[in-house]
Amino acid sequence: MSFDSLIKSRIIAHITSEPRQLRKRAAFERQRLRLRRGAAHVVDYFHDVSDPYSHLTAQVLRRFQDRYEIELRPHLISAPPDWAAPDRTALESYARLDAARLAAKAGLALPATTTPPTTERLDHARALVAAALPRPDFAQTAIAVGTALWRGEALPDAPVTKPATEMAQGDARLEQLGHYLGATFHYGGEWYWGIDRLHYLEARLRGQGVAKPDALADPIYAPLSPDATSPAPPGTVIELFASFRSPYSYLAFDRAREFARARGAELRFRPVLPMVMRGLAVPQAKQFYILHDVAREARRLGIPFGHVCDPLGKAVERGYALIGYAREAGRLDDYASSFLRGVWADGIDAKTNRGLARIVERAGLDWDKAKPHLQSDNWRAEVEENRRALTALGLWGVPSFRYGDTVFWGQDRLWLLA
Repeated sequence: MSFDSLIKSRIIAHITSEPRQLRKRAAFERQRLRLRRGAAHVVDYFHDVSDPYSHLTAQVLRRFQDRYEIELRPHLISAPPDWAAPDRTALESYARLDAARLAAKAGLALPATTTPPTTERLDHARALVAAALPRPDFAQTAIAVGTALWRGEALPDAPVTKPATEMAQGDARLEQLGHYLGATFHYGGEWYWGIDRLHYLEARLRGQGVAKPDALADPIYAPLSPDATSPAPPGTVIELFASFRSPYSYLAFDRAREFARARGAELRFRPVLPMVMRGLAVPQAKQFYILHDVAREARRLGIPFGHVCDPLGKAVERGYALIGYAREAGRLDDYASSFLRGVWADGIDAKTNRGLARIVERAGLDWDKAKPHLQSDNWRAEVEENRRALTALGLWGVPSFRYGDTVFWGQDRLWLLA
């Protein structure tokens, strides 16, 4: 491993470690109490009227406030910037589908719609929600407005002026604190996206003794796992679109593999280039959020993570060059698992022969036989074909799955494999 890679690996391991997280939390609480004894636990919430996940999250705000001694400060924000929505039409379409599935699982409501709201209706809805920001009925207003918006029903009369000031303030606060999406909570230096990550915030607040005496111990929405108890029909294939540079792909790969094995299905790994290598921007705010989110998800799932050697560029290309050899040897899944664990948990530098040889050999493959394949570019055609197939499914990010007629994105949606 080069000196730069070593330093970067140690920095990532430090900033994503649980001991550092706990120290930062303790420091935040000390500062909060120093500023004002008995100061409220302030939770910032960012609401995007155009975002179906925000509509779901609004439906749990009242329950959240009823459970914990907090001061919830809602903010109204704009839709995500272009860099966070590389294919906005596809993102909006998939978000509606995914949020509807999530709503059904969580016992929430998302009105069915095939047509996104018009700009005029969005502006109207934003004005109504902006007017409710300082009021105690913010959550109820956001739910009512969102329901009418997504159903295509008439909205109540709104203030004459557009909420430009409120949205500018919300956008500025979101950027200042370091995020880019709606349906997000921020408390004490950490981010929690939507109902999917709210349980982490709940656990933190409970640990600080902020829960009210009558608060339920179970989270408002608990993470789900796929049901692998019943066998799959013969010939069932689970296609996994993943990238060696995606830590979420790392979290998904072995779990999907175990599910496929338990169900008697075939896991078909379809590698794609990382977003950055496809010309898509991943700004620092997104990178930091992903690292911290993957770290806590890995701890929850009992998956090693943190000794990272970023494989961007040459390491990914070298890794993909050996996929054909690993497939022919009948050990592609072992190889992909070894590579992902190597770069995201073991700090192995796949740019070097020494590092890649370690990844190859512990997957049960022969390094001397693998090495000549590093000179081949044949993998590029397969990876491009996979990218086109992913796009045809209406997706662009990884890990993504196709399981029969079900298509989904995200390691936290593996329950859809049931």
